[in-house]
Amino acid sequence: MNSISCNNQRRLGIVAVILKSPDKAFNDFNSLLHEYSHIIVGRMGIPYKERNISVVSIIVDGTNDEIGALTGRIGQLPQVSVKSVLTRI
Repeated sequence: MNSISCNNQRRLGIVAVILKSPDKAFNDFNSLLHEYSHIIVGRMGIPYKERNISVVSIIVDGTNDEIGALTGRIGQLPQVSVKSVLTRI
């Protein structure tokens, strides 16, 4: 399998996001999720008020390129950390 066909293969995964200043990053974060809604299966966000953060998990179904673009753009937001775990299902 060459790298082109590998990048076009759909992957299922979870993207974990920590918003360190939720009130500052929330609007930009939600706008990004709206742009990539075609690969988002679901999301769950939990505010952790004692630490003034929000933890969000996003289930995605897309190509490596699509998921990489989403996580890359999320990671560029100020005060935001992002990690992803993908499977070949």
